[in-house]
Amino acid sequence: RPALHRVGIGFDIHRLKRGRPFVLAGGRIPHASGPDGHSDADPLSHAVVDALLGAAALGDIGEHFPEASPRWRGTSGPEFLRRTLALLAGAGWRPVNVDATVFCERPKLGPHKRAVEAALARALGLPASAVNVKAKTMEGLGPVGTGKALAAQAVASLARAPGQG
Repeated sequence: RPALHRVGIGFDIHRLKRGRPFVLAGGRIPHASGPDGHSDADPLSHAVVDALLGAAALGDIGEHFPEASPRWRGTSGPEFLRRTLALLAGAGWRPVNVDATVFCERPKLGPHKRAVEAALARALGLPASAVNVKAKTMEGLGPVGTGKALAAQAVASLARAPGQG
């Protein structure tokens, strides 16, 4: 009998670079530095993509959207999420909820959490009540703690799509 529910975990980290937009779940937060990478470098969206793909046993973000491919240069986090939802649907899965933690010293994310949650929920086609985003500092430790990087971790649960199980 096939599983009706699955859970996956994802993680992403990007260096911060002066002059880059600070992007989380596709939304911009005012700050002098932002995550640097091949795409929009949105670590929250990328961690959620990996959590979703992992839950469905569909590999990881690098397999589906390789950094070496010019096709994905500048692609937004929400676009990766939309494409991931299509992969999930093709495999008979749909997201149920996402819980994520963003690790960042600056800017302080508390005032932006609800907007980030709403943007992530929209990108996933989920009600706001099914998406939670927490913000944590690293207490000055490591590259995140010294303001050199931004990281995110996410857990996602899936259910069989209607008629799939």
